[in-house]
Amino acid sequence: MAVPGPLGPYAAGFRQELTRLGYTPLSAIVHMRLVARLSRWLAEHEMDVQGLTAARVEAFFAERRAAGYTNSRTARSVQPLVDYLQRIEAVAPYAPPPPTTSTQLVLARYAEYLRLERGLAEPTVALNVRLVRPFLDDREQTRQGRLDLEQLTAVEVTQFVTESSRRRPASSTKRMVTGLRSLLRFLHVEGLVGEPLVGAVPSPAGWTLTGLPKALKPDEVDALLASCDRSIPTGRRDFAILTLLARLGLRVGEVAVLRLEDVDWRHGEIIVRGKGNRHDALPLPDDVGQALVVYLTDGRPEGALDRTVFVRAQAPYRALTASGVIQVVIYAGQRCGLRLRGAHRLRHSAATAVLRSGGSLEEVGQLLRHARLATSAIYGKVDVDRLRQLARPWPGTAV
Repeated sequence: MAVPGPLGPYAAGFRQELTRLGYTPLSAIVHMRLVARLSRWLAEHEMDVQGLTAARVEAFFAERRAAGYTNSRTARSVQPLVDYLQRIEAVAPYAPPPPTTSTQLVLARYAEYLRLERGLAEPTVALNVRLVRPFLDDREQTRQGRLDLEQLTAVEVTQFVTESSRRRPASSTKRMVTGLRSLLRFLHVEGLVGEPLVGAVPSPAGWTLTGLPKALKPDEVDALLASCDRSIPTGRRDFAILTLLARLGLRVGEVAVLRLEDVDWRHGEIIVRGKGNRHDALPLPDDVGQALVVYLTDGRPEGALDRTVFVRAQAPYRALTASGVIQVVIYAGQRCGLRLRGAHRLRHSAATAVLRSGGSLEEVGQLLRHARLATSAIYGKVDVDRLRQLARPWPGTAV
């Protein structure tokens, strides 16, 4: 397909890029048609390829939406083209817009503090920023665009937490409180507030070890695994993911970041990249290893762009995200009639399977890589047979 206009000289190279990324010929044609339209639009507005900035790309799609197009309506549609042009340095990398509001300025400094002073990973930094943004947004809105942090009082902090807790579930409130305390420490260290206000953040009510781990029954785990169609590559991938979750109790993030070099086939071990940048070696069970072998040899795309074990099922074949792993579990549950909202029940299932086979709480902690034995203590409540041995007779009844 001919591409007139300023993008014409890059058309042949971009076609090769689409092939490298694993796009089918039909998908490549759709992308090239869109590139041709974008190139004509640039020519009509007397712009060369250097004019392909984020703002102008958005202007192109705004006109496209206004014209009534029902497909390729957002900037994501040309992201492969933009990535290619930036990689060959035909256009400059898009810079994030600079912070302008008071809240944005404070959050930018807070994020930098978390990265440099606290040494937190980027996902944790993003989570903390997201958790505390409502506090600063609320203050900025009630003060006509100003934060006036030097006037912040303990009463205002307590009032915000109290009101927010009424609109949030308990687990969300606990995370928000943790993030707010971190922000207040930063504000005091930076001299933006005159006195430490961390103590003004009330602790939400909470009781540990009150519930029971919600594990799947063995036949439900079997049904979940059996729901994968292992005659197709996606089914082989999903089966390997579910086997890892059910047998080793991995977290979804740990499955998503698992790399090819993390599987030590010679020694029968797998390296798990866990919380706090921990790297733990776990034995590789035979069934888990077999599921990985089948997927890696006859399921993982040859054009995968990342060294992660699990990649997306559609081009471009980039690493599967933690959200993608969760979707694998949810869809498998739907296929076999289980209502699952995440993957943590499989982690609980792996722990209870250890107890069911006669293992101890210490072994559960080793499998789940708990830092403290107390974290594993909740699983002691699911071993009913052992708990029955500890139960004392009810007063007034025969032993």
